[in-house]
Amino acid sequence: MKNFEVFHRTWWRDNPSWPNGREPGVGERHFIAWAEDETEARAIAREWNEAHDPGPLSDKAEFDEA
Repeated sequence: MKNFEVFHRTWWRDNPSWPNGREPGVGERHFIAWAEDETEARAIAREWNEAHDPGPLSDKAEFDEA
C-alpha cells in the first residue's frame, strides 16, 4: 500500500519589485514517487534534494500522507 506521496515544489516566485527579485509563493506540486511509509518517504525526498540544486526559488522535495 502506498501511503505517502513524495513531490517537489518551489517556495518563492519571481518578482523584480521585491527584495532579491522574489516573493513568497508556494508552487504547484510535481510528483516524484509513492512511498509505503514515512521512513521511505523521507529517504526519497532526501535523495532528491541531494541530487538537485534548489536554486533561487527554493525548489525542494517533501512528502504528504496520501
